[in-house]
Amino acid sequence: MTTHRATCQCGALTATFEDDPDFVIACNCIACQKRTGAPFGTGAYFRKSRMTVTGAANTWARTADTGRALENFFCPTCATTLYWTLEMRPDYIGVAYGSFDTKLPHPVRAIWTEAQHDWVSFPQDWPTFPKGTPEPT
Repeated sequence: MTTHRATCQCGALTATFEDDPDFVIACNCIACQKRTGAPFGTGAYFRKSRMTVTGAANTWARTADTGRALENFFCPTCATTLYWTLEMRPDYIGVAYGSFDTKLPHPVRAIWTEAQHDWVSFPQDWPTFPKGTPEPT
């Protein structure tokens, strides 16, 4: 079993998981673009029950374009958004893919492609969704 550790830039906030994520996605929504400063955000999703956090985190909550709640958790020292929760998936925690010091599985789908930059492309075999991922089944 692989232990995955994600940290903020200064190392004061850490999230550790004892297993691989259940899924990884690439999100092209404007909010993820603003959160990351990149053309899309990539999140690894783990069950909350598998997460251990060390360090303090500040939070910022908002309503997503879907009308559902989303809460970001970020380091009070360096302001890195390390993880977030989604009302749509209450048992999961999303963690910024680039914050891990271990290799993770690659994304399995791209969402909010209606906001995707025209120079960004994803593998042909990935499912893509113009808005968010459909409701979990």
